[in-house]
Amino acid sequence: MTRSALPAMVVALALASGVGCSIKRFAINRLGDALAESGTTYASDDDPELIRSAVPFGLKLVESLLEQSPRHRGLLLAAASGFTQYAYAFVQQDANAAEDEDLETAAALRARSRRLYLRARSYGLRGLEAAHPEFDRMLRLDRAAALGQATKEDVPFLYWTAVSWGAAISVSKDDPELLADLPVIEALIRRALDRDADYDHGAIHEFLITYEGSRAEAMGGSIERARRHFDRAMILSGGLRAAPLVALAETASVRSQDRAEFVSLLERALRLDPGARPEWRLANLVMQRRARWLLSRIDLLFVE
Repeated sequence: MTRSALPAMVVALALASGVGCSIKRFAINRLGDALAESGTTYASDDDPELIRSAVPFGLKLVESLLEQSPRHRGLLLAAASGFTQYAYAFVQQDANAAEDEDLETAAALRARSRRLYLRARSYGLRGLEAAHPEFDRMLRLDRAAALGQATKEDVPFLYWTAVSWGAAISVSKDDPELLADLPVIEALIRRALDRDADYDHGAIHEFLITYEGSRAEAMGGSIERARRHFDRAMILSGGLRAAPLVALAETASVRSQDRAEFVSLLERALRLDPGARPEWRLANLVMQRRARWLLSRIDLLFVE
């Protein structure tokens, strides 16, 4: 998106508000298209704290436009992915950092991240509903029939809905109602994998590293499958994303109590050049921050 495009569309929207409903809707949709396609502006930034401050305004703008155009799939995807990433990078990780010193603050931040994840999930489901009426209801009644409708074009919504839903569970392990949704999450991500296994340079495999590696064998998890997804994610990302390295370290390495592997993976993540792929710079910086936090807790995670 060019620098002038967004201000011009905002002006057009303001002018259109007094002209007519159809012109106003057209202006809203054009602005929504521009916002939905502008993610690289944030993703390539090298200052996470600047993005921490900027993202809430952008997310609320997306929500205000969705009030006017509630079925705009670009805006719905921007909301689903945006709230998920903001909650993980700037709320859940703050909760993790606080838990050793201030349990009350950590609990409050974790509760906030849960609310944000569930908000993201609702936008993801709305995006699927926009293409497939009654998708949410059918997902509960006949999961196979609901997911059978999903196409390759739905993969981003399947992915972000599963990620936000799974993240909500990860910070709500004492909520049996949410825990009961794990089969739904697995069905969503498996359908995404079936439709586009290479989506976003291995993003689905990154999710499955954590999903498979964090669950005990008795719960259906598998360290072996987690490692296979890790190998595939590293190939698809050219080894330039820190997320697969961090995910394998904090799941498979910890479960196997393999301290040496844990250190090796996290040090590899920290050696990555965040700017090697500018569109992944911010994500790599966030994951490197997590890698440092995990290393700081090594004596709590491993028993000699």
